[in-house]
Amino acid sequence: MTEMSVPPFSAFAGPKLLASGPLAEVAIAIKIATGAIADPIVIFDNATGKSLDIDLRGSHREVVARLPQPSTPEPATEASTEPRGRGRPKLGVVAREVTLLPRHWEWLGTQPGGASVALRKLVEEARRVHGDRDRLRAARDAAYHFMSTMAGDRPGFEEASRALFADDRRRFAGLIAPWPEDIRDHIIKLAFSDRAESTSA
Repeated sequence: MTEMSVPPFSAFAGPKLLASGPLAEVAIAIKIATGAIADPIVIFDNATGKSLDIDLRGSHREVVARLPQPSTPEPATEASTEPRGRGRPKLGVVAREVTLLPRHWEWLGTQPGGASVALRKLVEEARRVHGDRDRLRAARDAAYHFMSTMAGDRPGFEEASRALFADDRRRFAGLIAPWPEDIRDHIIKLAFSDRAESTSA
C-alpha cells in the first residue's frame, strides 16, 4: 500500500466517512447532506483528532464566511508595539518574556551573540533532534482523541488505547480490526500517516 496522507478535516455521519479535505469543502458537503442523513455528523480537525462545531445556517457563502480561520503568527503587529530595537520584525522575530533561573541567564550571557541568539540555537537544535518524535506523538494523540469520540464504547477500546500508546502497531491493528471500516481506516491514517509501511500491508 502506498504512503497515506491525512487531509486537514474530516466529517463522519455515524460510522461512515462523509467528506475529507479543507474545512470549507467539508462544511459544504455537510450542508448538502443535511436532511438526507439520519446519523449525527461530527467534524474533526485531523491535526488534533478533536471535533469542532460549525454554523451551517444560511447560504454556502455565508457558511464558509463564518468558518474559523487558521491561526497564524502575527510578528509585525506584535513587534510594532515594542520599542524600536526590540526583536527583528522583518525577520519574524518577536519579543516574548522568558523566565529562567539566574544560573541560566549567566550561562546565556556568556554565549556568542548573547542570550537571544543562544536561545534560538537551542530551540532549533531541539526541533531538529526531537522533530520526528514530536510528530509521532502528535499523530498518536490525534488518533486517540478521534477514537475516543468515535469508538470509545466499542469492544477492545481500552486495550487498543494501550497498544497505541505502546506503539505496538500489530496488536493495535488487530484490536481495532472489528470496528467499522471508515473509523478503523481513519484511525490508522491519523496514527501512522508518517510511516511508510501500512498496517494492513
